[in-house]
Amino acid sequence: MVFATTQYQLVSGGAPKGGDEDPVFSGRASAAAREDLPYKVELWDAAKQSVEQTLAITASASIGFAAYHAATREYPDRYITLRHKNSIVSRWNSPSH
Repeated sequence: MVFATTQYQLVSGGAPKGGDEDPVFSGRASAAAREDLPYKVELWDAAKQSVEQTLAITASASIGFAAYHAATREYPDRYITLRHKNSIVSRWNSPSH
């Protein structure tokens, strides 16, 4: 089973420039914006085959780890990873060897 996730980019709280777009959420984040946010906290499906939901995306390692720690408390029986770009930095409920 594959789940789609939507990523949002936060923008400054000023008035939108000529559009009806929400000034806080500008819809899908651009590829360039996602590259500036290398840390991800991911919640995996029960079979540990695919990411079910991305719980956090951030530029800060400390915020990423805090989100990861919170996720391990919220979902103690689930497989959760903290990823920096394409490398897994930490994992909770890791697969058996």
